[in-house]
Formats: sequence, structure tokens, C-alpha cells
Amino acid sequence: MDGNGRWANAKGLSRVAGHKKGVDSVKNLIKGCLQHDVPYLSIFAFSSENWSRPSTEVSALMELLSSALLHQSKKLHENGVKLTIIGDTSKLDPSIQRLASEAIALTSNNTALHFNVAINYGGRWDIVNAARTLAQRVKDGEMSVEDIDEESFGSELATAGIPDPDLYIRTSGEYRLSNFMLWQAAYSEFYFVDTLWPDFDEDAFTEALYRYTHRDRRFGAAEDKIKQT
Repeated sequence: MDGNGRWANAKGLSRVAGHKKGVDSVKNLIKGCLQHDVPYLSIFAFSSENWSRPSTEVSALMELLSSALLHQSKKLHENGVKLTIIGDTSKLDPSIQRLASEAIALTSNNTALHFNVAINYGGRWDIVNAARTLAQRVKDGEMSVEDIDEESFGSELATAGIPDPDLYIRTSGEYRLSNFMLWQAAYSEFYFVDTLWPDFDEDAFTEALYRYTHRDRRFGAAEDKIKQT
């Protein structure tokens, strides 16, 4: 969800104002997923690298997160949305951890949309954490090295139980993954758009879905298989 700061700068507003406007785009995206029967939505709300931003901006982002958890959880629940937080939440303020736990518990049985929010998350962190967990299990004699495969590795990722993303959307004209779901995006379809995140509305999301439906997903298989003789 890139471009909040540039959107704000272009309008002579603070970066915080851009982030606040970006929250509205998240709401529109959730609405769009429900309308189009998209079962899973994952957003990158705060990366493990974002802590290096100015302290005032980090504080504002944490306040926005706290406010969203406090005021939007009931609406998520009313619309059948299940909230999941992925990432290392131990660094978050205890009050935010409490609000997150309450929101997760409130929405735990919902099935209309699985809404996964990555907070203090990084793809490399996720992979290293899974590797350490498997290494410890081998050390403890719970499994052998030969037992380690893609399935066992995936089961230790922060996204365990969540399907790999079919469509990966990056806004604001940037062409990079920015350390988001590196393992999980192996066969995702990528959609890059110049639109800044606060301007990414339901029509823009519908266009992204339309483009996705015209992709030919082969997962490594040849487009034209050689006829066997």
C-alpha cells in the first residue's frame, strides 16, 4: 500500500494525513473483496523496516493502528470478516497487543473474508524464523533433516494455514516486493499500478481483478506441451 506520503505531499498535507486517507482505501478494498467474493486479503500495514522512519511518523502509524483496532473491529465482525495479524507483535505497545487479541477473538469464527494484516513483518524474518524453528525441532529429536520439505517449512511460516497469494498488487509505480511474503509469492501474479494508495478505490481494485483474470497461470508448466509418441 505505497504512496501515502507522496499523496499528502502533492496536496500540501502532512504524511500522517496521507496515512489516514490510506485507511479509507483499506476499507474500500475490504468492501471490494466482499463484493467480488475474494476469500483472502492480505495487506502490508507496517514492515519490520518501518521502525527506522521518523519517530513522529511511527507514533502516528501506531495511533492509527490502535484506532482502527478499537473502532473497526465491530464493523469487521458485522460483515463476517475474520482478522488475523501476521508478524512479530511482541515489539508493539501492550495496549495495541491487547486490542489486537480482542479483535482477533471477536472475529475468529467469521468466514466471509479472511483479512490478514502484516504488522512488524518482513519476508526474510519470516523465512529465518521458520528455519530456526525447524532446526530446533531437529535438534530436539522431533524430526529428521530428511523430514524438512516445502510443506513442513510452510507450516512454520507466519502465514501457516493461509493460501499463497494469487494476486500481488503494488501501488504508486514502484516495482519491488519490499520484503513482503517472499516465500509465499513464488507463483503469484504481479500487478503494478502508478496510482497512489489513497487513490486506489473500488474501481481500481476491480480493474486489477479484471487484469488478473486474463493472466495465464501455468505454475512452471509449458504453455504448449510436446506431444508424447
